[in-house]
Amino acid sequence: MIGMCEGRVCVVTGAGRGIGREHALALGSRGAQVVVNDVGAGVDGIGDDSTPADEVVEAIIAGGGQAIANHDDIATWDGAESLIRSAVETFGRLDVVVNNAGILRDRKIVSMTENDWDSVIAVHLKGTFCVTRHAAVYWKGEVDEGRVNDARVINTTSSSGLFGNPGQANYGAAKAGIASFTVIAAMELARYGVTVNAISPGALTRMTDGLQLDDEMKRRWDPALVSPAVCWLASVSSGDVTGQVIESSGIALGVFEGWHRGPRGEAVSTAEEVDAVLRPLLAEARPPQSIR
Repeated sequence: MIGMCEGRVCVVTGAGRGIGREHALALGSRGAQVVVNDVGAGVDGIGDDSTPADEVVEAIIAGGGQAIANHDDIATWDGAESLIRSAVETFGRLDVVVNNAGILRDRKIVSMTENDWDSVIAVHLKGTFCVTRHAAVYWKGEVDEGRVNDARVINTTSSSGLFGNPGQANYGAAKAGIASFTVIAAMELARYGVTVNAISPGALTRMTDGLQLDDEMKRRWDPALVSPAVCWLASVSSGDVTGQVIESSGIALGVFEGWHRGPRGEAVSTAEEVDAVLRPLLAEARPPQSIR
């Protein structure tokens, strides 16, 4: 495993704590040159602190790796552009983007504020788009200059977005959007030598404080156990894999199959005909899968 990402320049957003921190450390220990991005905000996205990103950089360097800290706000167009530029200017290239940054503002829809919605969508969904967009422009430029990319975008979705979870309409909508964005970006960026995949992690972080788990489950939900799949996706070994959503945790490694057409009947021409045709199809369809 050591060296599987040797020489790969990797940007990891939200890498100061939790799952992102483990991604950055794992990539650095496998030879990657890592840009550790984190504004150092609280779980709710409020505040800033350069310490978390700086400490991850120190840990990577202490282990013999190469890394720099970056504190740009990836939820903004200019911040995402600055992040990508810092990677290229420091290490001379860009191979991998891991879009991991996220916040939580859990509320039921009836009590969710506009700011609760906008802030979560901005960090998760807009941030994923902005960083990917500026990275894609760089990779397109490489192709335009006659160079070949073997690049990766690795996004972060969630079971809340794939299956739904009460109290997380903002977070779930953002994560569902990221899954769809992944599929479309994979189609669009293939021509530039870029694969795009997403992981749905299972881990205990600041975002899961309050969950009551026994010691064995806590061990299996170690954030570090999410990162092996990310390292593999970041490596040259995964070049034939794109447009996938991968489950990664200390419990399982798997592939989500996404939307598939279910039972279908003949088209109708009036609203009055719908009930007779659709009711049997609904009875035949598989029930929605639970988050658990």
